[in-house]
Amino acid sequence: MLLPVRGLPAAPHRPLTHPHSSPAPPPSLLGARRRRPSRRLSKVVSYYGLTTPPYKTDALEPYMSRRAVELHWGKHQQEYVDGLNRQLAISPLYGHTLEDLIKEAYNNGNPLPEYNDAAEVWNHHFFWESMQPEGGGSPEAGVLQQIEKDFGSFFNFREEFMRSALSLLGSGWVWLVLKRSERKLEVVHTRNAINPLAFGDIPIISLDLWEVRELKNLCLDPTMRHVLTFLFIPFSMLTT
Repeated sequence: MLLPVRGLPAAPHRPLTHPHSSPAPPPSLLGARRRRPSRRLSKVVSYYGLTTPPYKTDALEPYMSRRAVELHWGKHQQEYVDGLNRQLAISPLYGHTLEDLIKEAYNNGNPLPEYNDAAEVWNHHFFWESMQPEGGGSPEAGVLQQIEKDFGSFFNFREEFMRSALSLLGSGWVWLVLKRSERKLEVVHTRNAINPLAFGDIPIISLDLWEVRELKNLCLDPTMRHVLTFLFIPFSMLTT
């Protein structure tokens, strides 16, 4: 049985973490910082707050600079959060979890106004938690076995991930996803804010190509392995 993907967890008593944040209208259900990602379904059902990365803003240097993290988390991601909250105030989709909001607002390829900000909030939250200081290396047990099964080797997977990143011009994302129907891992790239959740896929890791192209702070070469980390996924998710 496939488990639900994680989203922004609820933390009703936590204030917004950015000094320029606009307070969300009550009830304010904000995301909490955590060291390790959880795969439980988001319980957030109203307004959203800016979650902090699970490390200090300079912790990814020299692969991603403090300036890059502060700009894209503290400014751009905050703008997406604020934009989403403004739309939810008048939207019939108010009350959805963030994952369900993304699926509904994608609208079979004809995105509703809420889609872009909702997807960007989720994408950036997931991106920060796809990395960790001194991360990288091989993934844990079951995920490594599935990668070797689907790509032939971890090296082959890494090369395909890099090729996919280099092939996409402009803004977009590269993902390692679990394809639900095929029970198979696959590298995919999406343009702009498109999120694999809209297609029923389960994201495993992601790379934001806008940060890479615009700021040139994260190298698209094997050194990326030092910051990309694999989220723990029970082997049963990949085989049952």
